[in-house]
Amino acid sequence: MLSCPFCGAPETARLDLEGSRFLVFGCQFTPKVDPSWTDPELAQHLKSDFPATGSEYFRGVCDRLHLYVTRGAGGRELQGSPAVPRDPS
Repeated sequence: MLSCPFCGAPETARLDLEGSRFLVFGCQFTPKVDPSWTDPELAQHLKSDFPATGSEYFRGVCDRLHLYVTRGAGGRELQGSPAVPRDPS
């Protein structure tokens, strides 16, 4: 079992989607990795690549979430008409 390179949370799942693999950790860190890598290769990748590029990774996640909320489906949902309050009588 692998651990998050940032906080040490254990791996909870591996998702294969469209030729890529995503590792899911208890802290919700979910890096995209090559599905052909072995566990030792994955561990080395997590240990050596993510701490050095962590701020870039998290900035990218924040940017994608920001676009989703401001211009994507999330933004459209949030900008919908407010609910009309019910008449209490």
